[in-house]
Amino acid sequence: MAFPDIVPELKSKAPKLRGRLLPNQSLAELTWFRVGGPAQALFMPEDEADLAYFLGTLPPDIAVTVIGLGSNLIVRDGGVEGVVVRLGRGFSEISVDGVRVTAGTAVPDVKVARAAQEAGIEGLAFMRGIPGGIGGALRMNGGAYQGETKDVLVQARAVDRQGNVHTLSNADMHHTYRHCGAPEDYIFTQAVFDGRRGDPAAIAAAMDKITESREATQPIKSRTGGSTFKNPPGHKAWQLIDAAGCRGLVVGGAQVSELHCNFLINLGSATAADIETLGETVRKRVKENSAVELDWEIKRIGVPA
Repeated sequence: MAFPDIVPELKSKAPKLRGRLLPNQSLAELTWFRVGGPAQALFMPEDEADLAYFLGTLPPDIAVTVIGLGSNLIVRDGGVEGVVVRLGRGFSEISVDGVRVTAGTAVPDVKVARAAQEAGIEGLAFMRGIPGGIGGALRMNGGAYQGETKDVLVQARAVDRQGNVHTLSNADMHHTYRHCGAPEDYIFTQAVFDGRRGDPAAIAAAMDKITESREATQPIKSRTGGSTFKNPPGHKAWQLIDAAGCRGLVVGGAQVSELHCNFLINLGSATAADIETLGETVRKRVKENSAVELDWEIKRIGVPA
């Protein structure tokens, strides 16, 4: 479907805009699942100042949705109304100072892990196991292999819906398991992480183990979105899914991974509706089998077809 074109109006309100603002832009190729409809308007700011300027001129009745690298994300087939913001080149810098790593939120988590390893900074190797980028890690308190974002975060920068820039301490983020308590309208632009001195070779070996583990246990070469559901207290989601007989379950072009059943896969022809319906079917069967409610970890945005 195509939305009404709001781009000319938005550009007229922001004559000094430097980033790209495009109407009815497909989002499917920006997600790891490779599904979903268009953004009514897709904005790719040049840098933090450009983002703040744009948000400051944006009419308050227009919705704003942020997408990162598209890993833990389902865009529904009808697309996303309003403005979708995607941070790119202007948010991809990494710098190292002592045992601190500063990264823009468009940087993939794995690149932060590598930068820390090369600088002999221990404590950030777990990021090798998180799919996606730093922005998503901040918003979800991303974690893997006994580490979480909150364990190493010093501070983050963000722009609010009115275009104001904020600096948040670790405590300001109110991180809990796969949750961030910072205001929903904040768009994170940068993060500072703290590690400790370590041996680059030992850190590299630890990262290699994570890589080997992921390749052996997760369908990382498939069109997938990472872990689908959060682990309920006292349980592992994949075990509950397996016990409910959902390993390999298929709906349309979507399948529960045979390798790791907390991963959903686009077999090639799936729609967003197939993937979401499969996820809801899994939730229903798990609830019937074990009386445990699974909560989505993957973010779902937009409207149905």
